[in-house]
Amino acid sequence: MSDPGPTGGLVRYYCTAGSGMERFLLAEVKEKLAAEDVCQTAGKVLFSSSAGILSVCELKAAERLFLLLRRDAPVRLPGRGGPAKAAAVLRSRVLGDAAQWAGAAATWSRLQGELAGRRPQEASRGACGDEAPKRKREEEEKESSEGKRRCEEDDGGRGAPETGLLARDLHVDRREDLHQDEVKRPGGPDPPDPPDPPDPAAPLSFRVSCKCTGALSRCFSSQEVSRVVGGGLSRLLGWKADLKNPQLEVNVSLSDDHFLLGFPLTSLPLANRSYMKTTGLRSTVAWAMASLAQIQPGSCVLDPMCGVGSILIEAAQEHQAACFLGSDIDDGQLQRANENVAFAALQNRIQLLKASSMMLPLPSSSVDAVVCDLPFGRKFGTKTNMAANLPLILTEMERVLCVGGTLVLLLSPQLSCLLKALLSREESGPAPALKAGPRSGPLEAGPLEAGPLEAGPRAGSLEAGPRSGPLEAGPRFGPLEAGPRAGSLEAGPRSGPLEAGPRAGSLEAGPRSGPRRSLEHRQTVRVSLGAIDGLIHQYVKTEDRP
Repeated sequence: MSDPGPTGGLVRYYCTAGSGMERFLLAEVKEKLAAEDVCQTAGKVLFSSSAGILSVCELKAAERLFLLLRRDAPVRLPGRGGPAKAAAVLRSRVLGDAAQWAGAAATWSRLQGELAGRRPQEASRGACGDEAPKRKREEEEKESSEGKRRCEEDDGGRGAPETGLLARDLHVDRREDLHQDEVKRPGGPDPPDPPDPPDPAAPLSFRVSCKCTGALSRCFSSQEVSRVVGGGLSRLLGWKADLKNPQLEVNVSLSDDHFLLGFPLTSLPLANRSYMKTTGLRSTVAWAMASLAQIQPGSCVLDPMCGVGSILIEAAQEHQAACFLGSDIDDGQLQRANENVAFAALQNRIQLLKASSMMLPLPSSSVDAVVCDLPFGRKFGTKTNMAANLPLILTEMERVLCVGGTLVLLLSPQLSCLLKALLSREESGPAPALKAGPRSGPLEAGPLEAGPLEAGPRAGSLEAGPRSGPLEAGPRFGPLEAGPRAGSLEAGPRSGPLEAGPRAGSLEAGPRSGPRRSLEHRQTVRVSLGAIDGLIHQYVKTEDRP
């Protein structure tokens, strides 16, 4: 990795992303950061950018942001030689050149200095605004220095640093529930300030976090890799291990596909939004849904099951020249949505109302986009039977959507199968259907010949002609078919297919009488929601139908 120097230049980063979100992050870094050398692995996107670190931290599809130290081929351990030789090979591959570590640490320190410049702005946004930002920072710095002193005293009696390094699994985006538990942030939402830039003359304090999978994990656990790397760094660079309050965290990711080394640049994930008071749908997934809605300046966007307003707020933060409307039938959800909208200061652009998604109080073709996360019933209970009501909900969304507008739905796998079956039936085209005709007599296979059923030796038997004995077989013109209980059933020349009218009456061929959808499928994206996956469906309305 090349050190961009104090005047700026290309910096190499990587971000983690939830399963299925890599494609959104890949497009975002290209569009917003004019990124170069963009590539992806499972759960990660790597890129180079000369944009400022504050702009990089505004990425919406990313979970965590790292400064990339090195990307290399997977580590292969020797088949023979024992644990000591394997550890030596691992240490040599991971540590590499001391100058590269020193250059990366200098770049990280410069970026931390740029991040520290936004502290007063973040502090002034908090709801606890009575305390001056300067006083707040002084108290935090005092607490931080006391914590460091206690850590140094604790470390003094523990022996070699490599025996006590923390081994944490940093790949949290794979295991955390993207439909987060509801969290309220009383007072203010601002995340902790980034650590102060370190003194270049003083040795850095650090800890190692490791994610080890694949064949290598059968030889070394994540804890053992952390100890090997930590001990080597202490000897190579003179850095000091600090488990509780390190200045720098070293992230090691080892798998059968890649080997990554990096430094986290923020103390909290980028997915933690400072403008959200009560969380609902994972913010990265909500942002991805909004990005698929093709929102343009002046667009009107509807979420007919808005919940706490996550999708609307993410969309409003991204699209300043559009207006947004949210509805929900649940009073509690609407209350939380109102609080979130007020907290984000978006009252003038997001309007909320109580309404059923099956009876929206909106004119037809009145919105440009509909974006909706249909409740799964796992986090927030719902009285609506989604499977039974999906056709009505879909019809109402289609009604209010204008021609050329976009529909984006997040569904469970079960509801996705139901949606696919529903649309495939309705888009199959015209087919013979039941049509009412005048009541003129019984059902027949040929010209109508009136005549009652006659009784033969066996009462109630059916005949193909005049009754003269037991049921006899005549020339077969078609299958025997039942008509109304009253009337004759006779075989005649077959004149055409049978068509049903209302219970009794003639059958006629007519066009399909049920409504057809005007929604054209564009794409489906599977994303991880923690315990289960969800599927994001994108449709475009092609025409108005009566």
